[in-house]
Amino acid sequence: MSDRVGDEDFSDILHQVRRFVRDDVVPRENEIMAADRVPDDLRAAAAEMGLFGYAIPAEWGGLGLDLRQDVELAMEFGYTTLALRSLFGTNNGIAGQVLVNFGTEVQKKQWLQRIASGEVVASFALTEPGAGSNPAGLRTRARRDGDDWILDGQKRFITNAPLANLFVVFARTREPGPDGPGIAVFLVPADAPGVSVGPKDAKMGQEGAWTSDVVFDSVRVPESALVGGAEEVGYRAAMISLARGRVHIAALAVGCAQRALDESVAYAAANTQGGVPIGEHQLVQAMLADQYTGVAAGRAMVRDAAAAYDSGADRRVMPSAVKLFCTEMAGQVADLAVQVHGGTGYMREVPVERIYRDVRLLRLYEGTSEIQRLIVGGSLVRGARGRTS
Repeated sequence: MSDRVGDEDFSDILHQVRRFVRDDVVPRENEIMAADRVPDDLRAAAAEMGLFGYAIPAEWGGLGLDLRQDVELAMEFGYTTLALRSLFGTNNGIAGQVLVNFGTEVQKKQWLQRIASGEVVASFALTEPGAGSNPAGLRTRARRDGDDWILDGQKRFITNAPLANLFVVFARTREPGPDGPGIAVFLVPADAPGVSVGPKDAKMGQEGAWTSDVVFDSVRVPESALVGGAEEVGYRAAMISLARGRVHIAALAVGCAQRALDESVAYAAANTQGGVPIGEHQLVQAMLADQYTGVAAGRAMVRDAAAAYDSGADRRVMPSAVKLFCTEMAGQVADLAVQVHGGTGYMREVPVERIYRDVRLLRLYEGTSEIQRLIVGGSLVRGARGRTS
């Protein structure tokens, strides 16, 4: 018997999420932007709907959605300020999935139910000042001390770090070699001695989505904090979690682009120049057509990538390809949205101005566009060489 949420039940979930996003969150976007925080009542509503654990298996208190269903929700989350999704994104995604896929039964029992309920906010602590899109460059160290591990290092741009209760920390246990990259994953409570969280980063956009540096200064954790109970789990956990996350980010980008398109069409139909709606001008229509085409292509590609991931057919090339295409596409659509709006599109508190700033980050995190190109191109060449050797 499958644990997958059925189509009818998922249709109800999707309807509730769409209503919540468009009726409750969209009208408060400027409030969120000005305060640089998501109001407590919206956070509580998201928790009540199960959004902190929608991708966590039902046995651990989540909704148990697969990636095909996840991306449908993500396209809805992308329709509004990305600060909303940031509240629960790491719980369901790159942090939570490490535990779901690689945690021991004891680790799952200790953390997953509280992650799914929103009681615990989990942060994925991978990026460092000298190691971003390529985890192989990690400098954070973990060394054994009796039955414990001691962690030292600094992480950067860590989503939800100021709110986090748990850090999923990637650290080097030895130098890379033929037997692996020497990276392990540890579960570190935010209140552990030696953990310090820096001030919130002042970012270009995504107000309300908090990030900051995290420093681990001789942080002692027990052997039971080692994810999966084995050092070699780490690098594989990072790669699998990032691949799934890349499809999710691509879907977010499609949602952002859809909102930018809708705002552009509404503005072009309602605003006039010389007594004529600007949407009657062919050059404006051409911009709208380019926006629509990009959104439609991105949506189809996201759905294909999610299906390939869930079936196991492709968990490497397509996730990178879809993130590359959709995040670049969202940037182009947002740029055209500002152009359609003219000077109005450059004004603060106009939705397309916020979208223009928000989507720029999507091309950077969970692997930059350049890294995605290397993954896709390198995989294609290696595949061709393998067929001819």
